[in-house]
Amino acid sequence: QVQLVESGGGLVQAGESLRLSCAASGRTFSRYAMGWFRQAQGKEREFVAAISRSGGSDYYADPVKGRFTISRDNGKNTVYLQMNSLKPEDTAVYYCAADYRGLSSPNSREYEYWGQGTQVTVSS
Repeated sequence: QVQLVESGGGLVQAGESLRLSCAASGRTFSRYAMGWFRQAQGKEREFVAAISRSGGSDYYADPVKGRFTISRDNGKNTVYLQMNSLKPEDTAVYYCAADYRGLSSPNSREYEYWGQGTQVTVSS
């Protein structure tokens, strides 16, 4: 089992940047593919980005391609989401998630473990 804790959210203006972190407990972090999802108020949770166990492959939703970068440090049991050129439509609660099967899937149902979320608010 793994526990996930996100941090780094906040209030920024459009065009600014934020870096989210997700710290995982346990010694098996490198066995999990990791994903970031977000949920805006009144909307369904949606895929943002995913990264393979080794960090060698990453995947992005179309709305964030070219602006967001997912990365991981297996030595620190942490996955990151660097968010640049933020837009008001990026406002949401951001969640990290872990998938033991290593699928790096955009489907939230493939992830077994979830963090509590961190709020990102982008003002115009």
